[in-house]
Amino acid sequence: MRALSTLALALTLACTGASAWAQTSTLESRMGSAQFRTSGLHKLDPVELRALEQWLASQMTAAPATEAQLAEARAAGREEAAASQTASKVAPEPVTSTLVGRFEGFRRGREYTLANGQVWRQVNEASLDGGRAESPVVEIEPARLGGWWMRVAGYNLRSRVERVR
Repeated sequence: MRALSTLALALTLACTGASAWAQTSTLESRMGSAQFRTSGLHKLDPVELRALEQWLASQMTAAPATEAQLAEARAAGREEAAASQTASKVAPEPVTSTLVGRFEGFRRGREYTLANGQVWRQVNEASLDGGRAESPVVEIEPARLGGWWMRVAGYNLRSRVERVR
């Protein structure tokens, strides 16, 4: 209950501004007797009330951000937004390589290491049992709505994959 009352008080004081805060002497006189009681602050002992007043005073005197700091933050935000838009416009390139070792079919969670050093993991439920090939050619191409498809030469099935490294 005290936390809620304190929060209500802080919001009320934030709305009145720092000048009103500095012109009056006690919290009760700043808020008015009715609001002070409605907020439940009359239940605080004098030590608690003084601690609350000191905390509120320290919050009101904190240095606000300068215009230079705000301008710098805005510029950084614009640069970040421009960089993310540029990155999203670059189309991912398909990958063609060979598997290192033996291909033994598709199964969710299985990892595939390519000769170029990339490692891909299957993320969908496609399965191909009985598939066996030694170092087959693999094509990994971007999916239209994000993600990647992997196709192994000699098999008419593709599987959804994600790059591990």
